[in-house]
Parts: sequence; structure tokens; C-alpha cells
Amino acid sequence: MAEQDEPIAAPGRGEEPTAAELAAMERAAALAWDSAGRTSPNPPVGAVILDVDGHRVGEGATQPAGLEHAEVMALRQAGRAALGGTAVVTLEPCNHQGRTGPCSEALIEAGVARVVFAVPDPNPRAAGGAQRLSEAGVSVLGSVGQAEVARAAIGPWLFAVSQSRPFVTWKFAGTLDGRSSAPDGTSKWITNAVSRADVHALRDRVDAIVVGSGTVLVDDPQLTVRGVRGAADGELVARQPLRVVLDRRHRVPADAQIFDDAAETIRLDTAVPRFALKALYDRGVRHVLLEGGATLAGAFLEARLIDEVVGYLAPTLLGAGSAVLRGAGITTMSEAVTLDVSEVARMGDDVKIVGRPRWASGQEE
Repeated sequence: MAEQDEPIAAPGRGEEPTAAELAAMERAAALAWDSAGRTSPNPPVGAVILDVDGHRVGEGATQPAGLEHAEVMALRQAGRAALGGTAVVTLEPCNHQGRTGPCSEALIEAGVARVVFAVPDPNPRAAGGAQRLSEAGVSVLGSVGQAEVARAAIGPWLFAVSQSRPFVTWKFAGTLDGRSSAPDGTSKWITNAVSRADVHALRDRVDAIVVGSGTVLVDDPQLTVRGVRGAADGELVARQPLRVVLDRRHRVPADAQIFDDAAETIRLDTAVPRFALKALYDRGVRHVLLEGGATLAGAFLEARLIDEVVGYLAPTLLGAGSAVLRGAGITTMSEAVTLDVSEVARMGDDVKIVGRPRWASGQEE
């Protein structure tokens, strides 16, 4: 991995991870991305099995809740080749009997000799896998690539578990001068097809998409995922995130697109972001995509409930029209929210910027 934390070894085993194990961890992290948005309330985890010679013989990712975890999927593919080998996992193997059995026991029964993991499990109900493996005589090496893995697919889940609320990504599309629509209300299309396709990939990795009633009344969005994971351009993918409309006064009509049968939709009778997030967390939602509009985004920002910002900027100037953000409670430059930028990418002629508010460090103030 590109960044390494100091590995934590089980008693009597202090060696560093091998090159094969580091490469397997990178692969496991990539596998975890494949399951993002499909596992909640469980974490998206990737696992790779190496045989006794360090060759990759099995891999897997966490399946939807109630189905197999990543380790079990990888062990199934490896079969007898797992005996005496190494399991490389992005999260400490669970030691919890839920709808599925403990992954620690599955690894012991498969006869693996060594387990390398990146992130210790913060969930007290599932933690303890490393200790159970060590007690069974399995060599355990933890915190391998922890910082890098924690910023990847599992990051929103880790935040949600620590804060007891979903991780919130605010996505917006705007002109270079910060407008989301023209003065006459037209907004299609501000950004190009490349940016719009990237938005579908972003939607595909979250548990729920949240909008306010105003956005639905003005734009009548469908808020679905199309054209990713092998689906043809414009074709719905099989798994759709939950659609959520905050509609305290029930202004949104029943024939709005958001209530069609393309995906599940719930209406929350609240305008308070914290109440909405609590209700979603209780439903098992761990990662929310906030898509609109400017006033709702301002309310979330003022409440310090935005954890990540993904902005798509078109090389276009309007000079007037709706702003991408309103009512955030900011009155002077000293109150401006500064982002730590993690990504700047070209989307054709558009620019994508990803960043996190500096106060969104994983702990509420």
C-alpha cells in the first residue's frame, strides 16, 4: 500500500507484511469498493486468500446484509488451497454470531495460518476476532495500511459507527460562478455527459439519496442509478439506493417521479437534518448522498452535518440565477468553511473537486 501504519502483531510474531500481502491488501481494498452501497448496516469489506507460496487463490467482498461476509466468499473460492495460507482482509474479522457466523471461526476452520488486516473493528458487538484467532494459534498482523484503507470504501461506515449517524456526502453541479440554474429556472444541462455519468457511479456507492421537497417540485427528479456496473447507457441497475424526500408539509404529489416503482422511496415528515439522519441510521443507512437543493444543503452545512463535498463545475458563466448554496448561516469570511481537497479531476471540460470540511475530522464538535 502507498501508506503504512505501524503493524500490530499477535504475541510472538513481529514480522512486517510481505510484498505479496501488501499487494493482496491493495486488491482487497479494490474489492471493497465493489460492495460499497450494498452491505449496510454491515461494512463493505474485501478479502484475499494467499496459499502457502503467497499466490492468490481466493478473493471476495461482503454481500448484502444477511449473506456471506468477504472472508467466507474468499475462502469458498480458495477451497483447500487456503490450508496453511494467509487471509488478507480490510477489516478485522468479526467475532460475532448474527445472521451469519463469525468470520474468525470460518478462518480457523479453514486452517489458515496467518491473518493480515487493515482496520480494527470499532463495533464492540463484532470486535475480538484478532484475539480469537491468536488464541487458536493463528498468526495475526493488524493495522497494515490502516490509514489508506480507512479513507477508502469502508470510511463512511467507520464514521457512521463512531457518530451513530450516516456519513453525508453533498453533491452539487454548478457553473464556474456558482449557479445551479439560470434566472428563468432552466438547469439542464449545466454539466456535461461525463460528469453526469460520474454522478451515477457516485449514487451507486451510497445507501440513500436525500432531497428536499422544493427540489422535487421544481425538477421532478427520478434519482436512480443508470448505466454503471455493466448496464447499458440509460439502463437501470438492479440495486437502487433508497430515495428520501424531506417533505414536512406533504407538498410532493403522489405522481412525482421519485415515487415511481424504479426504487424504494420514503417521505420524512421533518425539516430538521439531525432527525432525518437519525431516522435513516435506524433503518441501517450508513452513507447518504445529499443532492438538493441549495437551501437544504445550507441547513446541513449550518448544522455541520456535511462530511464530504463533491462538486462538478462547468466552464460556464451565468451571472445570475440560483446559487448552489443558500442559508448556511455564514455572514463573514471568518465563518467560511474551508475544504481539505482530496481530488481534482477533469470530466471532459468540467472539473470535479472532492473535499472535506476541516471540522469534519470524524468527531462532532
